[in-house]
Amino acid sequence: MAGLYLEEFRPGQVFRHGLTKTVTESDNMMFSTMTLNPQPLHIDFDFASKTEWGKPLVNSLFTLGLMIGISVHDTTLGTTVANLGMKETVFPNPVFHGDTIRVETEVISVRQSKSKPDRGIVEFEHRAFNQKGELVAKCSRQAMIMKMAA
Repeated sequence: MAGLYLEEFRPGQVFRHGLTKTVTESDNMMFSTMTLNPQPLHIDFDFASKTEWGKPLVNSLFTLGLMIGISVHDTTLGTTVANLGMKETVFPNPVFHGDTIRVETEVISVRQSKSKPDRGIVEFEHRAFNQKGELVAKCSRQAMIMKMAA
């Protein structure tokens, strides 16, 4: 698996993920309808045209999922036991159809589990940027990660 084990993470380590994604109208519509989110700001072009943005905004939960998803291959693919939580999630700039998202991840802390000797907890800060370099999402995520086999 491509994911790293607990012992391979160190505070301050930064991953600039090579995978990027251009967000499409279809991505936004499918995600919004699959999650039963009828917010017209996301799915109604006429409604959105009368807002300060003048066009639909991409659903922020799609942006959050995309940001974390892009990070998986370089960091936790096959080595995650569980996501423990996310905090301090912010969306300082909107994402629109046609924006291309790139992501970087910084390791904030690494610690051994107090109750399970075969794993530990890594805190990541994920940051997503659009094609103009504007920060569009950021969150702190704690993940339980496997240790290397003894």
